Amino acid sequence: MKWIVVSLLSTLLSTQVFAQKPTDVVATIGAQKITLEQFNKKYAEVLSQVSVNPPSRKVFLEDLVRYELGLQQAKKMNLEKDPLVADRINQEMYKGLLEKELGKKVQNIKVSDEEMKTWYAKNPQIRLSVLIVEVKPGATPEQRAEAKKRASEILSEVKKSKRPFEELVRLYSDDTTTKNIGGDVGWQSRITLNPAYYDAAIALKLNALTNDLVETAFGFHIIKLTGKHSFEEAPKREIRMAVFDEKRKVMFDEYFTALKKSTKIQMNPNLLN
Repeated sequence: MKWIVVSLLSTLLSTQVFAQKPTDVVATIGAQKITLEQFNKKYAEVLSQVSVNPPSRKVFLEDLVRYELGLQQAKKMNLEKDPLVADRINQEMYKGLLEKELGKKVQNIKVSDEEMKTWYAKNPQIRLSVLIVEVKPGATPEQRAEAKKRASEILSEVKKSKRPFEELVRLYSDDTTTKNIGGDVGWQSRITLNPAYYDAAIALKLNALTNDLVETAFGFHIIKLTGKHSFEEAPKREIRMAVFDEKRKVMFDEYFTALKKSTKIQMNPNLLN
């Protein structure tokens, strides 16, 4: 008898499950309806993204109802006209455009070993020691000029001194992080260094010093090249990513160059000086 009751209950539940239709409405919020098909699609997306403690179907339904309720309230308040909200909407539309137009192309970018070697030949990983005469953020032109004058005097001293460069760094450098270790900044790459800084460094021979000051927003630098990794020694993952980023940039540049041809654009970069 007990087996018959269990069997009937199982049959009844199964009948209810199979009786569900994709068009069945699981919730109505004002004039907006959420069908079973819509719910199942959104719930599957959540399960694919959340691997630990995903919400139950009932909890997720409550979340959907709150989401729709919130959207309706936001529309009543005309929040889409709020400048901050409008800016966020524009950002999402921009990201959506890039994903739609370029997403698959970016995913299909391939990087070969030869491309990595070619890139690395021009962008090797290097090790440096640096003496820095610092320029504080917000410094006046007079303060920057004074820092440059001091840096030039130090450079003259470095060039004629017979003392090791690392010793002079400890004596003159403003960089408290590296001065006590002779200015050593460890292994660096084009990705991690200021472009002007990196270009000046790779032009040097091993253990040579820059003849002139290298100027950046942070101050004035005297650089010594202390090491250069071969391709075999360099981190391949970083190189592959750098080549990938360059290819992606070319792809984005080509896309927006084509867009510019159909739109009149005027820029006045002189105002930025």
